[in-house]
Amino acid sequence: MPYRIGKYTLKMEHSPSIESYASVGSKKESEGPLAAYFDLLEPDGYFGEKTWEKAESRIQREAINRALAKGNLDPSDIDYVFAGDLLNQCISSSFGLRELGIPLFGLYGACSTMAESLSLAGILVDSGAAVHCAAVTSSHFCTAERQFRFPLEYAGQRTPTSQWTVTGGGAVIVGHGQKAPYIHAITTGTVEDYGIKDANNMGAAMAPAAASTICRYFQDTGTTPEEYDLILTGDLGYVGTGLLYELTERQGYAIHKNHRDCGLLIFDREKQPDIYAGGSGCGCAASVLCGYILPQIQRGELQKVLFIATGALLSTTSCQQGETIPGIAHLVSLAHTPLEPGDDRQCQCSCHRVGGRKGG
Repeated sequence: MPYRIGKYTLKMEHSPSIESYASVGSKKESEGPLAAYFDLLEPDGYFGEKTWEKAESRIQREAINRALAKGNLDPSDIDYVFAGDLLNQCISSSFGLRELGIPLFGLYGACSTMAESLSLAGILVDSGAAVHCAAVTSSHFCTAERQFRFPLEYAGQRTPTSQWTVTGGGAVIVGHGQKAPYIHAITTGTVEDYGIKDANNMGAAMAPAAASTICRYFQDTGTTPEEYDLILTGDLGYVGTGLLYELTERQGYAIHKNHRDCGLLIFDREKQPDIYAGGSGCGCAASVLCGYILPQIQRGELQKVLFIATGALLSTTSCQQGETIPGIAHLVSLAHTPLEPGDDRQCQCSCHRVGGRKGG
């Protein structure tokens, strides 16, 4: 049963296991430095479909089917799937997963969706409400451009702060397994709004949310950045990463030595200059986590990792009405080994178990 540590963080009592995972990408991702770590790289951006939106649904279907196959599981073995994407009404998820027959919770956390879905999957498994849960998300450069900016046929000029939406996705299967990676804790983010209105500067919009969630996790758990091998943010890119360092240092946490950002890992800004400030999209954090990071945790090359996916909560309507762009970030603490009984360092606040039972 998950139990609360501080105000924002839940510890997992039984350390749910990420039993299998898979990552999917396309042509742009195949040209980047992480190409060798994808389970599937499809050079055709349509993925054999007739529209980009159907292609994105195909990305989710490919990711979850490959994760199931790697875990020797069938769709009938999955109790719930948590899925989301960037499109209106999350159509990539609902259309992509409809034929699997798995009970679906549709989510919208923008680019934070991988951490959000993984958090909820971990809670259900740890509580005993499910034996296996799946978490999956995706994005597609062309569908995102069509919905949030300009159709590609318009050939809109990109700004230096803009980021390239990853055409890809990732899926994980969470269960009661006895192999790494394990989920230790989650910290759920709050909506943070610093008044950013530039839809081409997602890094600046999301950095305050990432800083808030990271600092709250350290405060809740009483840990420090130095205790983690890697602090991985979703897709702040070049601009947002610099702002993140400034904001966390103001609160006394210097994370730059062991921090990396998925938006800066998945592409090479020198060899792929058209990506400008880095990668973005739900598929950015998802594919980097599932293709590059989880295998390192499983092998023990990384012992303790904080994964913080970040999202900009804008819509075409809100931008047209002159609204600001709120951000949100969710954190999942991952490790090579499960929590030992009694391994529950608490902060000095009044900690308590969910449901009113007193915590350790």
